Amino acid sequence: MCRLFGLSSAPQRSHATFWLLDAPDSLSRQSHRDPDGTGLGYFAADGTPHVDKAPIAAYEDRAFAEEARQEESATFIAHVRFASTGSLDMRNTHPFEQDGRLFAHNGVVEGLDRLDDHLGDDRSLVKGDTDSERFFALITRETRNHGGDVGAGVQHATRWIAENLPVYALNLILITPDRLWALRYPDTHDLYVLQRPAGGQHGNRHLDHAGSHGRMRIHSAHLADHPAVVIASERMDDNPHWRELEPGELLHVGPGLDTTRRMILPDAPAHRLSLDDLRPDAAASQKAA
Repeated sequence: MCRLFGLSSAPQRSHATFWLLDAPDSLSRQSHRDPDGTGLGYFAADGTPHVDKAPIAAYEDRAFAEEARQEESATFIAHVRFASTGSLDMRNTHPFEQDGRLFAHNGVVEGLDRLDDHLGDDRSLVKGDTDSERFFALITRETRNHGGDVGAGVQHATRWIAENLPVYALNLILITPDRLWALRYPDTHDLYVLQRPAGGQHGNRHLDHAGSHGRMRIHSAHLADHPAVVIASERMDDNPHWRELEPGELLHVGPGLDTTRRMILPDAPAHRLSLDDLRPDAAASQKAA
């Protein structure tokens, strides 16, 4: 399944190094299905969003994903894609950018014709073929309709989808230059948060996270001296303070790492999909590695 990662050290800008695919040896590579894309999103000091991403369709793209990428930002988002909707090309690779925000999603939404009709003119925000980018477009539209309140935008968009469309999962991370939102819905896939003090649980360690399934690795010596909030699809180290988000829980991390949580989707989707309901390619994308 797709792997999500988000990090905020706001307002402090931090240097971090990402290996979106931590190059496995040949035996490890044979034991995992190759991912379909990787992407990293972050912000320049002036707030300009940047996205580095590639579909994994050739050796050169894999080399891009395995290469260490060092960037500086107060917020980061990273994604390893296993395709469920849309072809393997750049426009379908996460994260996506709209209205200066960056977004990545893990899950499946069906009924895309109905979603397109609901989007109306805002369908023009969507450049690719994925359910994820359409989902983001609805969040963007609802955020505009609620005066730029991203939390309200996420709530109204996800509630409409949960009530009207077939849903397998809607896990998401969304970032701005100094804020981060994360949602787990429903209980299909895991999503964890770690509120990490400066130096981690031992007080003197740099951040060094490695995912066992998505093969994503993140290192930041800078976070030996500064706190951060981390979101990930799995516990990425042995810190005992990782907490799983509740199904339907929206987490918001503000500019000073002030963190709020609220339940925005207390009920299951009206048209909940099981793995057996999905098309074979979509089902394959959602199975645990």
